[in-house]
Amino acid sequence: MYHQIFTLHSNLLKAMAHPSRLEIIHLIRDQEICVSDIHAMLDLPQANVSQHLMVLRKNGVVVRRKKGKQIFYKIKYHQIIKACDLIREILIDQNQNTDISSELNTSLNDLLPLVYDPVCQMKLSPLNANFSHSHLGKNYYFCASGCLKKFTESPTTYVRK
Repeated sequence: MYHQIFTLHSNLLKAMAHPSRLEIIHLIRDQEICVSDIHAMLDLPQANVSQHLMVLRKNGVVVRRKKGKQIFYKIKYHQIIKACDLIREILIDQNQNTDISSELNTSLNDLLPLVYDPVCQMKLSPLNANFSHSHLGKNYYFCASGCLKKFTESPTTYVRK
């Protein structure tokens, strides 16, 4: 019987044991995101993202919700995030005096940041934003030139205080 328990445990860990799947898990750690946004934010082919999501869903890591033509994913159990965070703490401890230690100490929100275009409120990551602009020492990201133009013409309209 205990063999079955270890097999179940192993299968769950295998489902999560891929860099792209871990990125997806951390991307949706605090929110529900549609497949097309995950695809755009991680710069992976849509078919590849769908395959990874299928593995995660099949193993109970994520759940999906369909709204019209869009499919949204979120973490099924918050304990998954806690487990990932505990593993990260171990990695930080194991790699204290290495070249990667500063990267490991970087917040996950900074590694996989989500930002909103201040004009249209489209969800982006700095990696897939078409434009960026610095205003008063802060970087803003934009989906298209029209949003950038509106922002630069009247930044105070869009900057939240």
